Amino acid sequence: MPFAVVTGASKGIGRFIAHELAAKGYDLLLVARDMDQLGKVSQEIRVLHAVSIWCHSEDLAQPGAARRLFDFCKEKGFRVNMLVNNAGFGSGGFFPIRERHSDMIAVNISALTESCGFFLSLLKENAPSHILNIASTAAYQAVPMLSVYAATKAYVVSFSRGLRRELKDSGVKVTCVSPGPVDTDFASTAGLGGKSAQFAEKMNMKAEDVARQALEATFAGKAESIPGFLNRISTFFVGILPKSWVEEMAFGLYQ
Repeated sequence: MPFAVVTGASKGIGRFIAHELAAKGYDLLLVARDMDQLGKVSQEIRVLHAVSIWCHSEDLAQPGAARRLFDFCKEKGFRVNMLVNNAGFGSGGFFPIRERHSDMIAVNISALTESCGFFLSLLKENAPSHILNIASTAAYQAVPMLSVYAATKAYVVSFSRGLRRELKDSGVKVTCVSPGPVDTDFASTAGLGGKSAQFAEKMNMKAEDVARQALEATFAGKAESIPGFLNRISTFFVGILPKSWVEEMAFGLYQ
């Protein structure tokens, strides 16, 4: 059976990606910090699908986390042919240098990049294989009050496209999916409120819909995908409007 590693699998998009993959017959390694919540997700899936599931607790903000995750898979002998880098979070507000920003860069950029590097040998061995990296529509513009978060997601898009080309003839395909607002706890975790929270409520997609569309794009071999018609339209206009206008609108929304 095919085997997938899913980070950030305890809730939100990652949880439903795990459900969708199980429905397609994938055995799974679910990764997150909260082992209790991972156990609940694992039980949900086992009730519905006859697949094997392992859970692994790892804080991807900590140095060496990606290597420890890879070593765990090697020790278990998992024949990994899909890596889903879903783990990530945002932190909003005026920019001070603080630990939360360092953790965000570690999870959103460093752990994702290192995971791709460590798992590449396994993915090539077990090709055809897939890497699915989760970015954000914030990747396509500078977002005042979410400056670091938007920059980390811009990195994910650029890195994913470059890596995809490098791996063109390897049997490993890379897809980057950029959701807009999703009905998760992102806004509260990022410290957003007011107009930004109201905007998110109007634009929110269900996490299960985003997960389904993300995997559809992955298995169709797409380089990039933005789930949701309104998100695709807004991203299109962000690309053609003057950057200063877009940044002023974002600042008014998120301050």
